[in-house]
Amino acid sequence: MKALKNKEIAIVALGGSFSEFVLTRINSVKYDEVWGINCIGAIFHVDRTFMMDPASRFLDDTKAGKQTDIAREFLLEVKDKGIIYSCCTDERVPEIIEYPLEDVINSVKVAYFNNTVAYAIAFAIHAKVKKINLFGVDFSYKQNLHFAEAGRACVEFWCAVAIQKGILIEVASTSALLDCNVPDNEKLYGYHRLDNPLIQSVVDGKIHISKNKPMSPPEPTDIDPVLIGRHDIPNVTYIEEAKNDKR
Repeated sequence: MKALKNKEIAIVALGGSFSEFVLTRINSVKYDEVWGINCIGAIFHVDRTFMMDPASRFLDDTKAGKQTDIAREFLLEVKDKGIIYSCCTDERVPEIIEYPLEDVINSVKVAYFNNTVAYAIAFAIHAKVKKINLFGVDFSYKQNLHFAEAGRACVEFWCAVAIQKGILIEVASTSALLDCNVPDNEKLYGYHRLDNPLIQSVVDGKIHISKNKPMSPPEPTDIDPVLIGRHDIPNVTYIEEAKNDKR
């Protein structure tokens, strides 16, 4: 663990915003270590993998759906996989070791884990890293109002724990985590309903609040996100009252 203290890591999961990790590397951004979630290590090299489901879920079953084949490829074919943390070992994959659950819980003083990314962030907190960059950790998708993966609240909880301990958190801009993909003029609930909404921005590492309207994007956006709870949507969040017929 001493080797990770004060290091900057990237945690890369399987959500769509993982592409931003690729862009950072194309632009020569380096991380002290890259940690993969589940089978992302079959796509590019990772130093550590967190796969908290037993390997048998992928090797002996098909309940992982379309991820089954890529997970098998990672577990059985990829060389130099690095350490894989899981809930139990499997003799077919010697790189797998048991996640140090008791050590991590005793260190962070909390046992709230309902998804694999949460274990990875807690491990980073336990290791006293300096900064955690999160890519592909999305959970909900603005293109689909009816689908979201479980676990976002748990991961956001662990982000808060990390921040409280002085660890920097940076999330891919297209991820729904911590509302990163919400337009700047809608991040502050309530204020977003004003004609001139308050805008939050970060300047020299400090958060600033202003009434300046955001600049229009340089190109037309293809997607206009609709967020239940933040937007009023006729016949979804409320029923429109019938207008009186004055004829």
